[in-house]
Amino acid sequence: MSFGNVTIGAGAPAGAASAAKDVTTASFRQDVIAESARQPVLVDFWAPWCGPCKQLGPVLEKAVAASNGKVKLVKMNIDDHPDIAGQLGIQSIPAVIAFQRGQPVDGFVGALPESQIRQFLERIAGPMGDPLKEMLDEAAAAAAAGDAETAAAIYSEILAEDEANGPALAGLARLHLEAGDLDQARAVLALATGSAAADPAVAAARAALENAEQSADLGDVTDLERRMTADLSDHQARFDYALALNARGRRDEAADALLDIIKADRSWNEDGARVQLLKFFEEWGFADPASAAGRRKLSGLLFR
Repeated sequence: MSFGNVTIGAGAPAGAASAAKDVTTASFRQDVIAESARQPVLVDFWAPWCGPCKQLGPVLEKAVAASNGKVKLVKMNIDDHPDIAGQLGIQSIPAVIAFQRGQPVDGFVGALPESQIRQFLERIAGPMGDPLKEMLDEAAAAAAAGDAETAAAIYSEILAEDEANGPALAGLARLHLEAGDLDQARAVLALATGSAAADPAVAAARAALENAEQSADLGDVTDLERRMTADLSDHQARFDYALALNARGRRDEAADALLDIIKADRSWNEDGARVQLLKFFEEWGFADPASAAGRRKLSGLLFR
């Protein structure tokens, strides 16, 4: 599945970590002591026979990769190079020691969970941030600026690592919607399964798709305006007019058109205007100004 030249599921995984460098007794002074003058260096002391070491390794590499270069990770096999571990008084492994400015400054022993490793890294190098959120924000900013290709590339990079990432699937689906490709948007949203299906961003994208499908064959807005002017009680024309306005990004006007129907005849089409207005709110998001204004007006009508 592609958007322009971007393919979902292809490319390097987001935040993928390169293998930590293996250091030796001979290279320790250069790779750790000298390097720690520029940035904190973590030394993971391990051995091939150590089960907890094998558990810690991937988690530690992932956390260091998420630091975006703030911290460097190296590994030392204590079976092959026992001298440094002995000098540091390491008696059990896995043991991770942080070096700064040539000195050991902090460390831990055992296979800690990722959350505690992140806390350890933040003690050493300051706040790590959230790389995934930063990527999603960057993609959203690119989409808002009209750079769909860049946005799609970022979403694809996220999905290469997590195929069921709800916000990324929703963002990519919206790009297809804005390009008028409803079939591709539908196909992307079909990938949102499990917990991703309940993600608010996915729900909003699905609502946007449903609204786009409804408005696909409505024709020209001018014709709908003419019908409403000729017959003020033509609620179907006003309903279609609201769908057409929403498809053109005129959210406040779309909400007002449905509110006019509710005010005139709440029961029309089995409360269809209110139901559609709630779909608009879901598509736009709770914090959208048009949603907030529309909810206030709807409450005023329902509870006056």
